[in-house]
Amino acid sequence: MFNISSEEYSALLRQDFCSFIERCFYELNPQTAFHMNWHIDVMAAKLDAVRRGKIRRLIINVPPRHLKSLCASIALPAWCLGHNPAAQVLCVSYAQDLSDKLARDCRKILMSRWYQRLFPTRISTMKQSVQEFATTSHGYRMATSIGGVLTGRGADLIIIDDPLKPEEALSETQRRTTNQWYDHTLYSRLNDKQHGAIC
Repeated sequence: MFNISSEEYSALLRQDFCSFIERCFYELNPQTAFHMNWHIDVMAAKLDAVRRGKIRRLIINVPPRHLKSLCASIALPAWCLGHNPAAQVLCVSYAQDLSDKLARDCRKILMSRWYQRLFPTRISTMKQSVQEFATTSHGYRMATSIGGVLTGRGADLIIIDDPLKPEEALSETQRRTTNQWYDHTLYSRLNDKQHGAIC
């Protein structure tokens, strides 16, 4: 292991999404060891390519407990808002309580001292709820569930994290309902259909 200065570490966290994910993990799980693996490198590279506009549609299929939600629903919105405080991010899960938990974790990252040393992004005091927090640059991260109301809301990036419970995935009716909501409601929320991204 080698030593680097705090300035070098900060620069690494600003530039390398994989390192940023690891730091987020420790912020949220201070008593748990982080085990780096190739699949985290791949997810980080693809998700950062989404942020940079190189990928506009991305599907990640990994087994449960492989840090998909940490990478995509927590670290990625924080990373995007760090690099562009005006970004508008919409995060969707099968249930509002799961969406809310992921939103609270993301907010914790943005409120941390180390994050605020890395990026100028600050959460606005004018718009703060469990489901949505805005930045002082009018960006935001909004959390909703499948079937939720999105009237009047737009997004540069839409993240869909577990749109169905495992038992619902076996139901053709549930799959059809979710697909219809995606087609008729969620997809239309992209601010820019040509350049907006969906994960």
